Amino acid sequence: MRVAVAGAGAFGSATALALARAGIAVTVFDPAAPGDNASGVAAGMLAPVSECVFDEASAPHLDLLRRARDLWPSFVDGLDVEILRDGVRVEGAAAWLDLIDARRNALGLPTERRSDGALWIDEDWRLDARQTLATLRAAAVASGATFEAGSVERWEGGDLTLSDGRTERFGSLVIATGAALRGGDVAPETTHLTPIKGQIARLDQGPSAGPVLRGAGVYLSPARRPAVGATMEMGRDDLTPDPEKTAPLLAAATALRPELASAKVVIEVGVRASTPDGLPLVGWSARHGVMLAVGARRNGWLMAPLVAGLVTAYLTGKDPGPDAARLDARRFEREPEA
Repeated sequence: MRVAVAGAGAFGSATALALARAGIAVTVFDPAAPGDNASGVAAGMLAPVSECVFDEASAPHLDLLRRARDLWPSFVDGLDVEILRDGVRVEGAAAWLDLIDARRNALGLPTERRSDGALWIDEDWRLDARQTLATLRAAAVASGATFEAGSVERWEGGDLTLSDGRTERFGSLVIATGAALRGGDVAPETTHLTPIKGQIARLDQGPSAGPVLRGAGVYLSPARRPAVGATMEMGRDDLTPDPEKTAPLLAAATALRPELASAKVVIEVGVRASTPDGLPLVGWSARHGVMLAVGARRNGWLMAPLVAGLVTAYLTGKDPGPDAARLDARRFEREPEA
């Protein structure tokens, strides 16, 4: 079996590794340099609780996102991937903290207040996005996968055509391209994808370790170059840094930590994709031979091992498990019930 994967982000790289581990010959096509994609422009959050508290679209999916997070330790066992389990500290005005606490209670989560009034989320994790992309790629190559520069243009009965005119024969194509290929030409289900422009500010100073800091409209993720994020600009797919959109993020971060006012800032831009219910499309397309693994909204890193496992199960004829129906790639094509 030869499988092509379009896209080398979190979904594409994790899927390539899972397929190669299963003994499948897989080739990944991506026109960008390694890490130069939306997954590389990310804070690497494995944070189901934070996502459900701070993103309304994720709130109904806490159980699924927790299961996805719990797959990470075994997925990267033996690889040089550090999962940071420092949790999340939530700070802000008392009224806003009460609102966040109410959201937590609505999700059935216990109140965890510190003596200084801050809220605490201890079950959320994170990883270094760019380093993990490189590690997944290296592990996939070591298991037999191939990565090539190129973007997918067409799929006709097993013939994959690339933008440079090359045509290769594959048994299946996995679309893991984020917001690209959403016009429906390769897979009709991609017309349900909406692009989201996300901008993150990288700082030359700030915390390098410890918990993620959350405030009203902002997060600060510790790293060698701490990340301040992130915008969610629905319907936009350009990669141009926009200071007007990022200025509120920096102001909110400085309000939480005034010493960041003197930091030098570099803006990074990535384009993600979302579906109407905020969950990715995973599974067979109506287009014969095409599989979808796309549309993770803010949760590409969080859901990568789960999605990779589903794709591998489909392609090897195994039971994809209880989450398959919820993520079914064709769920928006169904006729509504009377």
